Amino acid sequence: MTTPTRIFIHGLESSSQGTKGVYFKAAYPDMIVEDFPGTFDERMTKLNVLLAGTDDLVIVGSSYGGLMAAVYACENESRVRKVILLAPALNLDEFVPFRKRTVDIPVVVYHGKRDDVVPVDEVKAIATSVFTNLDYHIIDDDHPLHDKFETLDWASLLAI
Repeated sequence: MTTPTRIFIHGLESSSQGTKGVYFKAAYPDMIVEDFPGTFDERMTKLNVLLAGTDDLVIVGSSYGGLMAAVYACENESRVRKVILLAPALNLDEFVPFRKRTVDIPVVVYHGKRDDVVPVDEVKAIATSVFTNLDYHIIDDDHPLHDKFETLDWASLLAI
């Protein structure tokens, strides 16, 4: 089995220099951690160019980056091995075209029950209807997962 290509996609108001980006760069030096500025379409274009010709992808997306990861997985299911979503913004309009699909790749979600940015119940319902191989965790944390992010078992999560 080939070694997966791992990528982290930050949230709307974050960057590769945010807490999660810095963590992944230090803990997983082979992981792609880029900046995704601009509109949703500009961000998705950059993501598609960055991952062109790449298979065996393990994608981690946080908030708006979770939305991007989910859209990418829906559009490229055969190239994605696993998706880890952190409080993904699946409730936004950009995901509406994908709500009628079903995707069978492994998807793991961690969502803080104290999230005041992305509605937990709405996103869980959307994720449950789209991702047929879903492992959804509602944890005692906030939107950025300040308390639990670094304590998640990343070695297991990032493995295929």
